[in-house]
Amino acid sequence: MIPYSFMVLGNAAILLAGLVLLVKGSDYFVKAASTIAKKLGVSEFVIGLTLVAVGTSIPELASSIAASLQQASGIVIGNIVGSNIANIALIVGLAATLSPIKTAHEMLKRDGYIMLFAALLFFAFAFNEALSRLEAAVFVLLYVAYVFFLFEEIPTNKGRFYFKEFITYFVKFEYLNSMKQKINSASRNRNSDLSEEQVQARKGLGRDVLTLVAGSAAVILGARYFVEQSIFFAQLLEIPDTVIGTTLVAVGTSLPELMVTVSAARNGYGSIALGNVIGSNITNIFLILGVSGLLFPITVEEISIFLTAPFMIFISTVLLVFIATGWEIKRWEGAVLIFFYAVFLVVLLQMT
Repeated sequence: MIPYSFMVLGNAAILLAGLVLLVKGSDYFVKAASTIAKKLGVSEFVIGLTLVAVGTSIPELASSIAASLQQASGIVIGNIVGSNIANIALIVGLAATLSPIKTAHEMLKRDGYIMLFAALLFFAFAFNEALSRLEAAVFVLLYVAYVFFLFEEIPTNKGRFYFKEFITYFVKFEYLNSMKQKINSASRNRNSDLSEEQVQARKGLGRDVLTLVAGSAAVILGARYFVEQSIFFAQLLEIPDTVIGTTLVAVGTSLPELMVTVSAARNGYGSIALGNVIGSNITNIFLILGVSGLLFPITVEEISIFLTAPFMIFISTVLLVFIATGWEIKRWEGAVLIFFYAVFLVVLLQMT
């Protein structure tokens, strides 16, 4: 008879192994997929649309889909909201304490406002304690529109494309026309003769495909075991799924953002560091929550409505205020973000 404590340690080991498979598998998957796309002559636009834009959010996507298939709504919501909170309060906070993060006007007036809009829209949809398939479909359409909006060519006489232009772009379905143009352009490029350089570049494609398959298998297995063991520990400790999702799952799946952001900040690429976090937060709500909600309607618990979602809106607003005051996130502001995250965790654990 195996002692109960050893069984729990075994479950903890499986949880950790699942997380490692999830994070490393997503890394190999993105690299291999990007290499294959370039070798096949796929446009930079398509690579950005399907890979780079989702990149570091693959762990959240895989774990949220796995949780959705098991109808574990608390894990799905907790993972998304918790990841967004951790991305700002923990990851940006830590990066800023290492090195002040320079920002740009566009980061606030376009992507920053869209991030805040996504958080507010989620709160509005979740207020009736459920996220329907129709609302999930709206999220997915918003993500598609957002990605195409990023690649729009800006007429010289129209200034910049900011949040107001994005809403107009979405409401008028202008992204459908953009999609058609990009598909036609990709089709013309595919039908053209391959150059000698492209022929040489396609060598080693088989190895890249094997890496892609191995990476995707690792992501699938990692997501399955990570979510299963997260649910196990939630039930064992009698902690709500939402809390486990907001803490353990959220921080675990945010490791890619943490590594990318801290590395970028330490090397002086503040805009990349902050852009990675803001883009990931938009992707988490629009794409990942949207796809998860399309699989199964999601139940939203009261703790999400009265604590985690409002705090996500609050910390997003704080970040935008820090960006707007001097166009730099200073070290002391990074420390404030980390302090807010610590307070949030204390309040969250006290409410369970």
